[in-house]
Amino acid sequence: MGAQFDTSACRPQDLGKFEITDRDGVSRLGRLFTNHGVLETPMLLPVVNPNIRTIEPREMWEEFGVQALITNSYVIWKHEKLRTPALENGVHELLDFPGVIVTDSGTFQSYVYGDIDVGVKEIVAFQRDIGVDIGTMLDVFGRPDQSIGELREAVNQTVERAPESLEEAGSNLLLNGPIQGGLHDFLRSESAEKMGSVSGDFRGFTVHPIGGIVPLMEQHRYLELVKIILAVREKIPINSPIHLFGCGHPMLFPMSISLGVDLFDSAAYALFARDGRLLTPHGTVRIENLKEWPFTSRILNGISPSEVREMEENERTDLLARYNLEITQAELAKCREAIRSGKIWSLVEQRSHSSPQLREAYLFLKDRLSLNNDFSSSEIISSSSPVRSGSERWTSDSKSRPHLLHANMLIRERWNPPLTNWKGGIIEKPGVLLVLSGRTPWRDSVKSDIIRSLSKNPNLIPMIQTPNGLLPYDLEDWAPLCHIQSFDSIWSTLPIPSDETLRELGLDPSNLSILQSSDEVVEKEIRSQIFSWLEQSQISAKCSVFLRASRESTAEWLENMTVDRSSTGRIRNVFTADGRHVLSPRLRDGGISLTNEGAKDLHSLGEGPPRLVLEKDAIPFVRDGRNVIHGFIEQVDDEIIPGLACLIVDSDGDLVAHGISKCTSNEIMQFNKGIAIRTRGGIKIQESK
Repeated sequence: MGAQFDTSACRPQDLGKFEITDRDGVSRLGRLFTNHGVLETPMLLPVVNPNIRTIEPREMWEEFGVQALITNSYVIWKHEKLRTPALENGVHELLDFPGVIVTDSGTFQSYVYGDIDVGVKEIVAFQRDIGVDIGTMLDVFGRPDQSIGELREAVNQTVERAPESLEEAGSNLLLNGPIQGGLHDFLRSESAEKMGSVSGDFRGFTVHPIGGIVPLMEQHRYLELVKIILAVREKIPINSPIHLFGCGHPMLFPMSISLGVDLFDSAAYALFARDGRLLTPHGTVRIENLKEWPFTSRILNGISPSEVREMEENERTDLLARYNLEITQAELAKCREAIRSGKIWSLVEQRSHSSPQLREAYLFLKDRLSLNNDFSSSEIISSSSPVRSGSERWTSDSKSRPHLLHANMLIRERWNPPLTNWKGGIIEKPGVLLVLSGRTPWRDSVKSDIIRSLSKNPNLIPMIQTPNGLLPYDLEDWAPLCHIQSFDSIWSTLPIPSDETLRELGLDPSNLSILQSSDEVVEKEIRSQIFSWLEQSQISAKCSVFLRASRESTAEWLENMTVDRSSTGRIRNVFTADGRHVLSPRLRDGGISLTNEGAKDLHSLGEGPPRLVLEKDAIPFVRDGRNVIHGFIEQVDDEIIPGLACLIVDSDGDLVAHGISKCTSNEIMQFNKGIAIRTRGGIKIQESK
């Protein structure tokens, strides 16, 4: 398995840089560039005790796909039999491991055993001299039971040690900058802000581990762990990986990753094995009473629990440690795949039922996201792409999934009722035609009834009540809102929207009708007019919500528009009155795509998608259709949303290209590696004039 990893050193200019390759909200697939290859995150660093190797590092690499491990530089420094060969041949040869090696500095040993006899600069220099890829400065451990004064002192001492540690690291050793602060959010935020702002001659800290959390995990205090992660995320540089020091139970991976954690480390795979305990994604299982394995495993295949119990202690420990490492790697693979498929929060919901304490932490998160009144919640929601293909499996927890909260927020903030009815009259007080049917697609199941109702009352606006909330009919194919999978009875118990909800959307709650089915025939010409109005309303609604163009501007821009259709009759392309192709509604997810002509039109109107200003050197490449790379952007609007369109301009405001953002506005300006915008169309100079 190790052959899949390239251990070649990265380019010198890339050393220590981190890029996002895929995402689901703040959970991310990343690449950290090191001298022994590119580290793919999220991932676990198995702890290797250089004196007691339960599993040899080479076996981890070849059999378990372990790309990086963590060992203790203080242990190597303290023991002559380890220190001398490490200094002579390097730590990679000492451990016989070709991948990335991370080292701790001895801080945790000081927590467990008391003071250690090594200096701040000395331990960093030692890590540098033995060829460590990512070292750790000697921070001051902060215990949860310490006073605020003691914890503040730990934070301040760690910050004071930071500059000399970075100086000693030099140009080739990447360094961890741990975040302390105990249980106090304000101290964690303060520590994160200060450690994140420290700079050295070559770079600041590459990774920021959250320290002092092992006692919390030992006591299953997961709610406090979640609060600490959120407090740190508010201030930590967003382009730095976050490492959850000492966390290695697979049960905790999905929730931690959903909050933006990138790296984990633990000796749990070996420690639990010595006690006859098995790690699982749902908790810990003791082997002593098992008759059958409650899970599948390559390592345990063909061996019964009773046979394992009869083994010699060392043999049993070795076997169970391999199982624990196998299941840990498998859960991380599941998390990475959940990010790729946009399902990380579904996995979080499932795993939250693994323990009462984990469920408590999840319910806290759920409530906090629903309120959306703090920085962390806002970041999690706004980082989630609101348009995604596929369906949504519905549970009682689903309404708090960040991408669904984001979709509802966009409806509240950007959608407004059509200005005119199908007869061309101004709608002064838009009423509500409420659809309570769960049969999708709604355009097939209720369109005829909607046309029939509108023929009698043109000033009604069709709105669909869903388990996720109110969905305008002119956005009825917005995925995944249009593909909610649930039991049928949920649709019959949906409440009537509150007056406040309707007013918030610009609708008149005093004029509400519930859609009724009828066989009454509508005159063909009237039916055609209403159908055309519904289609125009759909295009203007999508321009408003997904492209940030007002209905007023869209109505003027697309007056007398023409369309072509798919084989099923759905609009595939939109043309202006003079025949230019400007928009393409996406049939797979209900979104809408700009063409070059459409981007030029919206740019000239001064409306439309948010904009970013490109550096001069990158302009020729982006005009030719190349993607926009981090580090070549001068300025960006605040409202850039992952997965939605944006306009790319030069410093004079002239249009260069248009594309789909892979990140938020904040990330665009902070990252210096990777793709920021996938360019969909470059605008040649003659086109832009």
